[in-house]
Amino acid sequence: MHSHLHTKDNINCEEIMNMLDECHARGFLHKALAGCNDIKRDVNRCLGAERYKRAQRNREKARENRKRIEEVWRKEDES
Repeated sequence: MHSHLHTKDNINCEEIMNMLDECHARGFLHKALAGCNDIKRDVNRCLGAERYKRAQRNREKARENRKRIEEVWRKEDES
């Protein structure tokens, strides 16, 4: 796998990514004859799920920051 995918954000997918690396190491012919397709699909699902979780956390953090900012603005308007 690409080294940029082996990060702390994708630690839950590490095992399946290593399985794909091992599958690819079997050689070009194995890859060319779709020997790794199922594992690749599993990796894509796992990475997609991790990305979705990360996006949810980011949205929630942004909402909290927005509420905090609006509270500061409200206090300034009352002054």
